[in-house]
Amino acid sequence: MSIELTPGRNVLGGPLRACSYAPLTGYFRDGCCRTRPEDDGRHVVCARVTQEFLSFSLSRGNDLITPRPEWRFAGLRPGDRWCLCAARWLEAWRAGVAPPVVLEATHEAALETIPLELLQSFAVGAPSEDTPD
Repeated sequence: MSIELTPGRNVLGGPLRACSYAPLTGYFRDGCCRTRPEDDGRHVVCARVTQEFLSFSLSRGNDLITPRPEWRFAGLRPGDRWCLCAARWLEAWRAGVAPPVVLEATHEAALETIPLELLQSFAVGAPSEDTPD
């Protein structure tokens, strides 16, 4: 049985770059916002999370703050990069709390849910160009 992955292209049409290795993110926990058909949430938006977004996500029932050692999840802090579900990012945008996006590390599948122009208006530098302190 083979695992079929969606090709690794970003929203700009180039190769998909890694989003984060620390914390380790992605549907496959390989650092990239890659996807496949079984990924119902479409974890394809590489975002630099903010406190406002983390609080919003918690209020929607998705606690990204609390460490969960049993899942090898240390919890997120503002400034961390994380592969978000496209629909959740769009929901956060509608609520006025969408976090910045790393376009080079955001999978092209995000464009099925979010217009490129909207993602571009929230763009920050690629991971190697925008390293948190």
